[in-house]
Amino acid sequence: MSHHIVEVKDLHYTYPDGTAALGGVGFRITHGESVALIGANGAGKSTLLLHLNGCLIPEAGTVRMGDFPLTKKTLPHVRQTVGMVFQDPDDQLFMPTVYDDVAFGPLNLGLPPDEIEDRVMEALATVGAAHLRNRPPYRLSGGEKRAVAIASVLSMGPSILIMDEPSSNLDPKARRQLIHLLKSFEHTMIIATHDLDMVLDVCGRTMILKGGHIAADGPTEEILQNEPLLHACSLEKPLRLQGCPVCNPVRA
Repeated sequence: MSHHIVEVKDLHYTYPDGTAALGGVGFRITHGESVALIGANGAGKSTLLLHLNGCLIPEAGTVRMGDFPLTKKTLPHVRQTVGMVFQDPDDQLFMPTVYDDVAFGPLNLGLPPDEIEDRVMEALATVGAAHLRNRPPYRLSGGEKRAVAIASVLSMGPSILIMDEPSSNLDPKARRQLIHLLKSFEHTMIIATHDLDMVLDVCGRTMILKGGHIAADGPTEEILQNEPLLHACSLEKPLRLQGCPVCNPVRA
């Protein structure tokens, strides 16, 4: 199933001010993998994600999303394959109502009205937001906006789902609902996040980005148990793996 594959080779990117953001990044993600992309602020995570949905075009190296190498000519095809959920839901919600936002993608695919209706309601039901269909997005809570932003991507039927900090600003209940939703997604998924406990729940594989390079890539539990590696990359173990400070106090 090549349309689910993500392949990056020797990817470089430098910002206009001369800051090197990515320096030779390479990896391959196959069908059905759930992969976490973690790293300290400024490591290059968001810059890498923006290359995976075509917001940025490689200045050197190659990006292949599904059946297509990423170029200006293939952007329309890539964006039908890849669903991107941005860190700030307000970057995705711009229509008068929730229904209009979720219908925007299918409408632009030229789908018939009945199929658009089915896709919208199925996507909203999946994220538990069907009751919000007639609400204006600006009147939603942060968690509701996040759910609708995800629905607006799911309605496109993506083969590859990419998310940037999906659990940020969510209350505990909304976070649990998000984790349940992500665990049910059957295709390829890439999540950039600081929420390492969520990574343990959702992702079987983890990559650490440090200074624009892949510092580690392997099974999630092995990566997140490696304290020297995490420390070197300005990260800490997930709370779940740190043990109880009362039962196991640190001795001076």
